[in-house]
Amino acid sequence: MIYCIFGLDMPFGVTIERMTVIRFVPARDLFDRLAIGLSALCLVHCAASVILLTLLATAGGALLHPIIHEIGLGLAILLAIIGLGRGFLQHRRPVPMILGTAGIALMAAALSVPHGMQEAAFTMLGVACVAIAHLLNRRANAEHLTY
Repeated sequence: MIYCIFGLDMPFGVTIERMTVIRFVPARDLFDRLAIGLSALCLVHCAASVILLTLLATAGGALLHPIIHEIGLGLAILLAIIGLGRGFLQHRRPVPMILGTAGIALMAAALSVPHGMQEAAFTMLGVACVAIAHLLNRRANAEHLTY
């Protein structure tokens, strides 16, 4: 258990003015951190694919193989279900779940359009929504654990 001092109560009954202890439970926080990392990796992948496609038409094709997108979407869905689902069950705030679901839907829609700028736009917007949802989920979990 990690203690971060932010506001009113300290562990073991010690009281200090204007301090609160926020406990982060590593197992719960892990899935959100993994999902945020996957989102960042996806954004780098999308940007690199577009740049490589522009510069080297034959080399960029390897990064645009559909299986990479399908595996990435599968991982994103799995991490969203675990991370956002656990968070929702704990803090009951719907915004992270709604935003995460919208992001997953945008990423899934990207698989149905031809490769190119439209696919990259759908994917990058979806990834951004999912990453923000996991950040909001982490924040809501941290606030929930203080009470």
